[in-house]
Amino acid sequence: MTDLRFYLDPVCPFAWLTSRWVRTVAAQRDYDVEWRFISLRLLNAHVDYDAQFPPEYEAGHTAGLRVLRLLHRVREEHGNDAVERLHAAYGHRIFEASDSADLDAGYRGTAPLVAPLLDEVGLPADLVDALDDDARDAALQAETDEALALTGKDVGTPILHVEPDAEDGGTGFFGPVISRLPDERQAAELWEHVVALARFGGFTELKRSLRERPQLASFGVTAGEAGTVEDWHGGSRRQHR
Repeated sequence: MTDLRFYLDPVCPFAWLTSRWVRTVAAQRDYDVEWRFISLRLLNAHVDYDAQFPPEYEAGHTAGLRVLRLLHRVREEHGNDAVERLHAAYGHRIFEASDSADLDAGYRGTAPLVAPLLDEVGLPADLVDALDDDARDAALQAETDEALALTGKDVGTPILHVEPDAEDGGTGFFGPVISRLPDERQAAELWEHVVALARFGGFTELKRSLRERPQLASFGVTAGEAGTVEDWHGGSRRQHR
């Protein structure tokens, strides 16, 4: 039985931080996590990127779609555990490696970046061909729609579905969006609060658009440091020019 479905786009820094938190909770509680996909590029297919987003977002979201094609093939041919291994290696490479802040947004979806990660986690090199396999986009769109059916459309990543196999269908929600990792004690406490709130049938939203820059090397924020507070109105610092 699956305890949690985690819908991710691999280029979202908040999905990365939440996934690291969820891995801590899963290890503490022996949870079974199923890794599923939501594409920010497909989610924003109708959006004028030049008018709505900072300059690097279109290339970054497109890179995410390319890597999701790869993760989709990995899951198809090698299973859920292989997706987790590759996602962990990819997230560390683009968010936490010492040179991650210097990576071009589009480069994050290329074979030169991904191929060494496949080798690192023991997966076949030819999987890299999936980056260009746009025939997988229909399945990724369907999975994106599946995620949005849990929450409504005015959300991003990550989306979590707790106890999806329960008789009542479990609980789905967007987030939580976190800018720092909790320690092991805080991880369990935060999990209990988030799930309890989401399970209350009358609950809809608790939100603030002010966020710290994520505590990640790719944002120039070191461990133990609080990032500069920014207004992520619309969830992504949209320009609305």
